[in-house]
Amino acid sequence: MSALDEALERARGWIGRSETATGPIAAAPADILAATFDRDDPPLKDGDPIPPGWHWYYFPEVVKLCETGPDGHKAKGGFMPPVPLPRRMWAGVRMRFDRPLRVGETARRVSTIADVAPKSGRSGTLCFVTVRHEIFGEDGLATYEEHTTVYREADAGSGADAPAPREAPDIETVWSREIEPTPVLLFRYSALTMNSHRIHYDRDYVTGVEGYPGLLVHGNLITTLLLDLFRRARPEATLRTYAVRALAPLFDGTPFTVAGAPGPGEGEGRLWALTPAGGIAQSAEITFEG
Repeated sequence: MSALDEALERARGWIGRSETATGPIAAAPADILAATFDRDDPPLKDGDPIPPGWHWYYFPEVVKLCETGPDGHKAKGGFMPPVPLPRRMWAGVRMRFDRPLRVGETARRVSTIADVAPKSGRSGTLCFVTVRHEIFGEDGLATYEEHTTVYREADAGSGADAPAPREAPDIETVWSREIEPTPVLLFRYSALTMNSHRIHYDRDYVTGVEGYPGLLVHGNLITTLLLDLFRRARPEATLRTYAVRALAPLFDGTPFTVAGAPGPGEGEGRLWALTPAGGIAQSAEITFEG
């Protein structure tokens, strides 16, 4: 067994580790995100629900500057397993919404390492880490989430070397918006989420060290924009489940499209983000009521 294989096997020992965070569901993070998305929502007040998926903008991980790694992320080996692969990317998420979180209540998030799965791919060794999050409001479980991050080798190439993005689904687009991924948008989103990963704001780092052609758009920003598209299109609907996969990166400087359509069944829908060339950057399936 190679040293890398041994280290990856040790990382699997993190499976089952858990941590708990608590905090208030305040209006400010949701109001700031709404403004960042150019929404015209009135300011939230106590008792108002926050939109599905916006629990990501609470429970910020407070990390001392001296505890960050070369890429700006928190150094691995605390709660997250010490995967010996330096590059990391958002891979996808599955969520179930049982009830809304409401402004003014105290929420609790229980996070557990659900899986650490090394794999060999076209670009070398990969490792997929899945974290299960259970977010409780004062009335019980509100959101169940499984969040996957992929780690890869430093010399495994970049988004420019990835396979060609999949073509857009053969579905008639019913909802769509064009998004301008400016550096200001990426900065504001990084600040809101306390995400200091340099690939989103440090152009010299992302192009010179990680080999990408520009600043990467956050995976969870793209998926939140997909959720926001559905809210704009069906404001009275109640979202029940959301499952999304990241298939290709998006970069600043060129507009991209978020799109979707209801179906194929009753209470079902599809959402997707298109690269500027028309390929699929993210693909999601939803279920909803109303």
